[in-house]
Amino acid sequence: MVRPFRRSDALAALLEADTSGAPGRRLVQELRGAWIQDTFPARWGFEARAGIDAASAGNRDPLHPAGETGLLPYGEFTGTLAVGPMIGVTRPAIEPRLTDDPDWPGRHDLTVVGRMAEAYLSGQWKYGNFFLGTMDRQWGPGMAPAIPISPYAYPRTEFAFQVGTPKLSLTANSAQLTDDTDSLGARIHRYWFAHRVAFTPSRRLSVALWETTVIGGADREFDGRWRNPLSVLVLSNQYGLGADGNVMVGADVAWWASRRLRLEGQFALDDLNYPDPDTDDQTPSRYAFTVTASGPLARSMAWKALYTQASSLVLRTFEPYETYADAGTGLGLGFPDRDQLSLFVTVPVGVTSVLSPELTVQRQGEGDLDDPYPLADASAGNIPTLFIGTTETTWRAAVGGSSAYRGVRAAWNAGVHYVQDADHVPGATRTEFQGRIRITIGIATGGQLP
Repeated sequence: MVRPFRRSDALAALLEADTSGAPGRRLVQELRGAWIQDTFPARWGFEARAGIDAASAGNRDPLHPAGETGLLPYGEFTGTLAVGPMIGVTRPAIEPRLTDDPDWPGRHDLTVVGRMAEAYLSGQWKYGNFFLGTMDRQWGPGMAPAIPISPYAYPRTEFAFQVGTPKLSLTANSAQLTDDTDSLGARIHRYWFAHRVAFTPSRRLSVALWETTVIGGADREFDGRWRNPLSVLVLSNQYGLGADGNVMVGADVAWWASRRLRLEGQFALDDLNYPDPDTDDQTPSRYAFTVTASGPLARSMAWKALYTQASSLVLRTFEPYETYADAGTGLGLGFPDRDQLSLFVTVPVGVTSVLSPELTVQRQGEGDLDDPYPLADASAGNIPTLFIGTTETTWRAAVGGSSAYRGVRAAWNAGVHYVQDADHVPGATRTEFQGRIRITIGIATGGQLP
């Protein structure tokens, strides 16, 4: 439930796989051949790609389309240098689509816009690793944005490390978020920290506990007590030295119930409140969770069912600078006050293509990350735990996929939406198409260093 994973770890799993008579045997052999070079002690690589990027909306979330775009160019190049346990990667991209994406925190007044899709230095050893730089991450079940960390927002520069073994490990990530300003024009410094302890007693079961926090304020510094990886933040700070940060606690569970059924769950608690009728504090509890079930289907396919729910006020707090967002976009989840039920099927096509049909229904209330948090008085009791105002319902039938042939790669997602109470207007409906496709052609080279 932690991504990205290292290719060397995936390669080790593939080398252990018994593929005798399996329909995926050729695919496993192809992956082994493609990734075996990553075991070279000193290597380099370079890849350049260019193509087109076409979309019906400017942002990347098909369930919350925003902004307009069209057919635009795209280009990137990737450079890799690895020496022993040290590896450096840089992947700058020219992506004009960004100017049409309201979630993009950078400039919108240019025709040609670029970003660093990846740029990091990492040291990797048997019992630990460190990371400094930029990369998309996800802590949680796939197919939907995870609660604590996800690639919903564009990645930020962070420092991270992991120590432990496959049975027991500790992971920590920290970053400075985008500064803000208050009503008096003072600069507000904001910081983010997350840590996770994972225990895997067997190949069938994995359990993890995690915390994440956002702190902010005028002339605020990243206090050491907020980035201590072995401290229980909610105890030592919120219920100890003082609650001047927004702490969220959570747990992950992954269990192979049988050879054909895998269950996963992620549960997060931002604040648990039991409204007392004798007090003014009637604020509803803030929570989020995701549960999934998945397994093989027929001889070579797979299925996954997902349900996720986020309460109306989760990710927000009394102090607006401690919201779980960077430049207005969620660090994990992008939207509170919603739930989603989805079914996915994964269908391999040959050894270099995959299709993924999808059926989804989403209910979205009027709660938003940018809304001010209500005062903790009796008026907060009028806010429901889930679904503020008129609930918009989206029914989605879609298919996604990716394919590669020699130097050509393509990735796409296309769906039809039927929206009830559209834009939170009672009785309003619309039917719309939402799609995105990126096709690139590239060249790559690399090899061992002398």
